[in-house]
Amino acid sequence: MSSSPSPSLAIGLTGGIGSGKTTVTDQFKEHGIVIIDTDAIAHALTAPSGQAIPAIRQTFGDAAIAENGAMNRAWMRELVFTDSNAKKQLEQILHPLIRQECEQQTATANSPYVIFAVPLLVESGNWRQRVQRIAVVDCSEETQIARVMKRNQLRREQVEAIMRAQATRAQRLAAADDIIDNETDLERVRTQVDALHLRYLQLAHEARIAAHS
Repeated sequence: MSSSPSPSLAIGLTGGIGSGKTTVTDQFKEHGIVIIDTDAIAHALTAPSGQAIPAIRQTFGDAAIAENGAMNRAWMRELVFTDSNAKKQLEQILHPLIRQECEQQTATANSPYVIFAVPLLVESGNWRQRVQRIAVVDCSEETQIARVMKRNQLRREQVEAIMRAQATRAQRLAAADDIIDNETDLERVRTQVDALHLRYLQLAHEARIAAHS
C-alpha cells in the first residue's frame, strides 16, 4: 500500500474542548499522515495580513482589528458569544476561505489518507458529506473540565460555558464511526491510534482500487 499523490480517504477528527485532539493528531503524524487543522487555518486567515482581515474590518469595524493587524480575538469572542447574528457573519467570512484552503491542502497531501481536525465538526453539519469516516476523541466531561482549567487557567464556570456552546458528548458519540478513548494514559491512546491507522490504510487501499476499477 504505497502512498498516493492524492489521498483516497478523508477522515474527520473531532472532540470537545480538552478531549485531547492534538495528542491524537500528533500520533497520526508520527505515521506520516497529513493533518489538515481547520483551527490553524482559521488562525492564519485572521493573523496580521490574513486573507480574512479586510472582510472582518469591513463587516465589524476597526474595533474588530487589534493594533498588530490581526483580528481582535478577545473582542470578537465576546461579540459572537452574545450575538448570534455576528457569529453567523463571521462564519460567512471564514468558512468559504477555510474550505478553499482545505481543498488546496488536500490536493497536495502525500499520504494514503488525510485527517481533517475539526473542533466543531458535529456542529457545522456539512462535514459528514466531505469525509468518509468521523473519528471522535472522547473522555468524560469532568476530565475535559479539569484539563482545560489547568491548561488555560480558566474557572470551572468559564469552561462549562464553552462546553455548552459545543455539541454534547452524546451528540459527538452518536456521529462517530470510530471512538478514541482518551480518559487515561497515552499508551492506551497510542494503541488505539495504531489500530485505526492500519484500518484506515486498508480502507484507503480499497478506495483506490474501487476508483480505478
